[in-house]
Amino acid sequence: MGFDTAYEAISEESDSGHRWAFGTGFTDPLAGVDTTVPAGVDGADLAAYCLMLGDDALIMSHRLQQWLARAPELEEETALANVALDLLGQARLLLTRAGRADGSGRTEDDYAFDRTEREFRNVRMAEVTDVDFAGLIARLLVFSTWRLALLGRLRESADPVLAAVAAQGVNELTYHRDYAAGWTIRLGDGTDYSRQRMQAGLAAVAPLVDELFVPSVVEQRLAGVAVNPEDLRPECDAVLAQVLAAARLDWPQVYGLSGVSGKAGRDGVHTEAMGYLLAELQSVARALPEATW
Repeated sequence: MGFDTAYEAISEESDSGHRWAFGTGFTDPLAGVDTTVPAGVDGADLAAYCLMLGDDALIMSHRLQQWLARAPELEEETALANVALDLLGQARLLLTRAGRADGSGRTEDDYAFDRTEREFRNVRMAEVTDVDFAGLIARLLVFSTWRLALLGRLRESADPVLAAVAAQGVNELTYHRDYAAGWTIRLGDGTDYSRQRMQAGLAAVAPLVDELFVPSVVEQRLAGVAVNPEDLRPECDAVLAQVLAAARLDWPQVYGLSGVSGKAGRDGVHTEAMGYLLAELQSVARALPEATW
């Protein structure tokens, strides 16, 4: 080793398998991958699907970043930062793919900073706020369980880029899910108060779960490329049931899916929280439109 400063260590290439949260030495998941749109696949539909998955990751990443000075311990802030960075990396790849698939040439920054609320296609579970740490853990548990099941199947996508992004994402999301499951069990099987807060967190996230498994028209048209979200429900329900049993928690009773006339995030219909989130996310880019970073 023998580095004079920590910054030299961060920038050093390493084959040790360790990964810095910030620095070099990352493997490009698209190295050697054919990035042309597969024959017979509509580029506009492929772009729309990439936006859905990219927006899910981007918005959830931003929510996690907001916890970096609020988590119970410094170690948890570091863990949440790494989860947020993983999702941000997935978002960058998917948003870039969207701009190339539809031929518009739009960049990841164009999609992240120049769209209005109604143009975002993320599920609403990614955008809502959390009352406390237990609420965040409940949401991360469901979100990561669902996304891991989705990306696990997406590894077989007819689009090589989606398959490559999914292959890397599965490794990341396995950790995300395990992290959230561990804290769910710790809080649910802890004190009476921690159990009460964890149960309240599940109650807050439960009304948003059904939306995750409703196929959009784009997903229906992209058979063989996209994943049918309806197929994910049995796996997700089984995983959540196992975690909740270990945590001695009950899944809340849910009466209907919150929304507007059946519309949801995939249709550009979001919760009140989304507008405030985008105001923060896009503030610097809108104030300094010519800035580069």
